[in-house]
Amino acid sequence: MGSSGVNFSALRIKKGPTTQCVCLVDALGNRTMRSCLSSVVKIQADELTKEDFKRVKWLVMRYGIYNLEVIHAVIQMAKEEGVFVSLDLASFEMVRNIRGPLLKLLDDENASLEVALEFLAKHCQWAVVALGYNRCLAKCGREMVRVPAIRKAKTTDAIGAGDLFAGGFLYGLVKGLSLEECC
Repeated sequence: MGSSGVNFSALRIKKGPTTQCVCLVDALGNRTMRSCLSSVVKIQADELTKEDFKRVKWLVMRYGIYNLEVIHAVIQMAKEEGVFVSLDLASFEMVRNIRGPLLKLLDDENASLEVALEFLAKHCQWAVVALGYNRCLAKCGREMVRVPAIRKAKTTDAIGAGDLFAGGFLYGLVKGLSLEECC
């Protein structure tokens, strides 16, 4: 990454245990990852400074890894410095844990994916709802796209598929591709 221009000069290393994770894959290639974060060393909100966001264009975060205080602090500082933020909400535990408030926000227990996308789009520039091997919906401003999945290969497993999708989508944004091409 260093040879590609990634600057590690502000990297801080904390001593302590890292995440432990078990990945389970069924015969159809579906997977679930069971992470244990209970004793993991984590960054705290008061350890962050605006200097951490200087010369940064994009901040990529996964919701399940940090506590809400850290997420709010990071996003606030990133916004103040003009940094784009990608927040991956793919953790079903997170959705399950705040299901009630989410349903209240969507106003309907049977809300469609389009309604979910519209809700997300009110709060961010680009909103994406990926539906695994089915398709993805994305919205930016008034533009909304529905992109079917490519079904040219038999799925052996889906480990990392969501991360690869997110990485590909972000790559497309950085390179100036259309919303449909990003999907």
